[in-house]
Amino acid sequence: MDYRLSHLQQLESEAIYIIRETAAQFERPVLMFSGGKDSITLAWLARKAFSPGKLPFPLLHVDTGHNFDETIVFRDKFIEDIGAKLIVASVQESIDKGRAVEEKGPNPSRNSLQSITLLDAIEEYKFDGALGGARRDEEKARAKERFFSHRDEFGQWEPKNQRPELWDLFNGFKNVGEHFRIFPLSNWTELDIWMYLQQEKVPLPPLYFAHKRKVVNRDGVFLADTPFISLGSNETFEEKMVRFRTIGDATCTGAVLSEANSIPLIIDEIASTRTTERGGRADDKRSDSAMEDRKKQGYF
Repeated sequence: MDYRLSHLQQLESEAIYIIRETAAQFERPVLMFSGGKDSITLAWLARKAFSPGKLPFPLLHVDTGHNFDETIVFRDKFIEDIGAKLIVASVQESIDKGRAVEEKGPNPSRNSLQSITLLDAIEEYKFDGALGGARRDEEKARAKERFFSHRDEFGQWEPKNQRPELWDLFNGFKNVGEHFRIFPLSNWTELDIWMYLQQEKVPLPPLYFAHKRKVVNRDGVFLADTPFISLGSNETFEEKMVRFRTIGDATCTGAVLSEANSIPLIIDEIASTRTTERGGRADDKRSDSAMEDRKKQGYF
């Protein structure tokens, strides 16, 4: 009998081990959930990790208020189907309370404001470990993360002050007020995610599949026609066949031109592309260190 595991089985086994370690080492863990493919995969793995029991921790969505309608509809249905508890932390509430300040200008985004809302939620609910679906192939700042990523008492990340991780031993020791971000999908790629979703027959938001949508080309990024996008004097919306590789704040999440309307076609498309999935995120184009700067401030 051949006991060798496929690479997807190995990745699944590693992720489930890390999720269980999180539940074992932390008193009040939480799983970050955006309704995107990576957090869907993470929640699916967490359910498998503790099946047939219920998830031993809640899911947390940091809601910018600038979501695609399809994302919220899917989020609520998915949470109901897996029997999880959902906590929603609102960026709009942070703005109303004066904790965050809305951006001004022609291309405002609430993406960076999520850090304040997230840190407030962590403090309010006393979470000491937050599971996230980030992967090392997404962006160069992500590649610096450990599986167990330490945050200080201000929620800040210092890439030079992380613990070594040898022989699958994870050190979750922390002082009062500190917490950890945990990334079970660190060794997964975008292609791995899609192959796993296909294998497991996991439900997904329709935004990931090719469809006709009105978009505007803004500095090489196709932004969708939503109430949160204001056109410039020389801009117009055009209907194109697009899909989204990543789902987030509609003001900065760009679509890609695509005819891929099924997972096999998406897999073929990703296998041949040379552009990272965050290449269509307008917020990452603001500076070469945009992601790392936000992470140091508490962003996931």
